[in-house]
Amino acid sequence: MIMFILSIIGAVILTPFVGGLLTGIDRVITARMQGRQGPPVLQPFYDVLKLIQKESIEVNLMHRFYVYISLIFIVFTAVIMLTGGDILLAIFALTLGSIFFVLGGYASNSPYSLIGSERELLQMMAYEPMVLLTGIGLYYADKSFYIKDIITASAPAVLQLPGLFLGLLFILTFKLRKSPFDFSMGHHGHQEIVQGITTEYSGRDLAVIEITHWYETVIALTFVFVFFATKAPISYVFATLACILAYFLEIVIDNGFARTKWQLALNSSWIITAVLGTVNLLVLSFFK
Repeated sequence: MIMFILSIIGAVILTPFVGGLLTGIDRVITARMQGRQGPPVLQPFYDVLKLIQKESIEVNLMHRFYVYISLIFIVFTAVIMLTGGDILLAIFALTLGSIFFVLGGYASNSPYSLIGSERELLQMMAYEPMVLLTGIGLYYADKSFYIKDIITASAPAVLQLPGLFLGLLFILTFKLRKSPFDFSMGHHGHQEIVQGITTEYSGRDLAVIEITHWYETVIALTFVFVFFATKAPISYVFATLACILAYFLEIVIDNGFARTKWQLALNSSWIITAVLGTVNLLVLSFFK
């Protein structure tokens, strides 16, 4: 019981720290790719601390409320996944967190936030089917929705689910808010004059949104980790390396592609889901 409580505390505290470091590393690598010096690795933490000290301009009560509810659901998702809980429950909680974030954008009544919210909904329509199929596929492979059972199997899930894994890598670009699929809010400063769905947020509220993104980054990479981890301790090393390589790949894609139109993003994600995800599940169900 004590270990379980400690793991929950660790998930709540360490997850944003790791997510912030990954964001800092992302910014350093991006700067090097663009021939710039770039900020220090800890710059995301400095930015958040500065935002916390600033005054939050509240458009209305619900505008702020939805953002904090979104953070709660995202933290709940991180706790479930990092303590080996039910992956299907984690997916539903993650989706609820995203929905409340969208509602916060709608609550501001700003035309920029409204457009950003609509684009965020389109992004959800694009990646949610693949995320759900990933949870179903992991159950098919190991006969359990619990992550603690999946990562203690005799063989890595990626051997049975290569199509789902490739599909997951594709939709990670949406979840990590990378080009070419970051059309709901600007990930980099040069992309937008107004920041889409977050246009009307400032101060502590904007800091909460950034911390929420740190949680989401770690959650996204945890999905990758689950595909490679097994009961063999050495597999955790390979799973961690897979997460690092996946994140680096997303950074390269982010810097190598311009933002696309939402129609292409939606169509391509559904094609990937249908071809890689659905076919992989059909083949797996045939041999099981």
